[in-house]
Amino acid sequence: MSHRVRRTLVGITTVLIAFLAAGQPASAHGFTSTAYVDVTDGDGTQVRTSLRLEYDLLVVSAADSEHDDPLFRRGTAAFDAGDAGEQAAALTAHAQSAVGYVAKRFQVTSAGRACTPHQVGGFTMGQQEGVPYAGLLLDWACPERGENIEVRSGLFPDAENFVKDTKTIVTYRLDGASGSAALDAAHPSFSIGQSWYQRFWEFFRLGAEHLLSGIDHILFLLALIAGSRRPREIVLAATSFTLAHSVTFMLAALGLVEVPARVVEPVIALSIAVVAGWYLWRIWRRGDHAADLETGDGGHFSLDRAGWTRLGVVFCFGLVHGLGFAGALGIDAAWSWTLLWSLLVFNIGIEFVQLAIIAAVFPLLAVLRRRAPRAGLWATGAVSAGVAVMGLLWFAQRISGS
Repeated sequence: MSHRVRRTLVGITTVLIAFLAAGQPASAHGFTSTAYVDVTDGDGTQVRTSLRLEYDLLVVSAADSEHDDPLFRRGTAAFDAGDAGEQAAALTAHAQSAVGYVAKRFQVTSAGRACTPHQVGGFTMGQQEGVPYAGLLLDWACPERGENIEVRSGLFPDAENFVKDTKTIVTYRLDGASGSAALDAAHPSFSIGQSWYQRFWEFFRLGAEHLLSGIDHILFLLALIAGSRRPREIVLAATSFTLAHSVTFMLAALGLVEVPARVVEPVIALSIAVVAGWYLWRIWRRGDHAADLETGDGGHFSLDRAGWTRLGVVFCFGLVHGLGFAGALGIDAAWSWTLLWSLLVFNIGIEFVQLAIIAAVFPLLAVLRRRAPRAGLWATGAVSAGVAVMGLLWFAQRISGS
């Protein structure tokens, strides 16, 4: 390989490391949280809600004055000790503060009139993607039981400065109807009697927003785009990725497959580095003829052994990414066609954003490669180098737990 090409690669990598490496978080999804609520029929005019809330977030949010608050002291000590029994006991001993916070941020109304919550039993503890979650059972006494049951959630808002963009995933089996809904700050409420297209839009939006907020998945797509020379090549790579992540997404979301987040997240980071590094290796191997990658080498498109190997690698990593997508929902409900519908729509939202990114980025790179192969080499090399650096940084951080 010529000195010029070697210098080009070193320059690309150095610039991208300096630009991307400083101060990047280990979690590519940021500090977010998801609350889970099951809504079912209660006795008479009552509505029963089973809530699952991130334990340490509930403790700090419900505490009146943090360090001077007994719930904060006992709750954080139990969290640090990893003692689930003591965590449940801390919340139960200070149920007035904890339930009071939930009732302030979460409401149920019937026929336009507010229902009054009453706690059933004590707090319980469980796990969601390896994170302690507190379980809380509330019965809501409604003045009258109308058809228009509305659920509203403002749990853990941005204004509390603990997390951002909290989502509340609601599943319901009420008055003979069943379904799911996704609530956030922009869409804080829904009615049980919502139409099919309203349910479609909620989960489509949730899937689209999850991909857009997950920079690791976006960087993986950019690595695929940068390493694909022809439309058919990116279509095959994207299809391989889609098929793989759709399979594990559905299996994991339905509870048929469960892999800890501490395993999934580092592998996702590693997949980003490997796919991006694959293209950089091809540039390095070509040497003086590296720019030929940008013109397609002439001739007709065909997959050689390296091409099939790349598709296989993308497919395998797609299986892991599907587990990451499924973690956004955490639906724990009995099987139903309505639940399957919600999962499929969520996946459609993910696919829509993926296709939009490919449609926006690939044609621009294709034009650049055709008109200025050397500039195309710089552009795709820079993208791949930056993505590889970020993938390796995230991998190291996630493995170390920093």
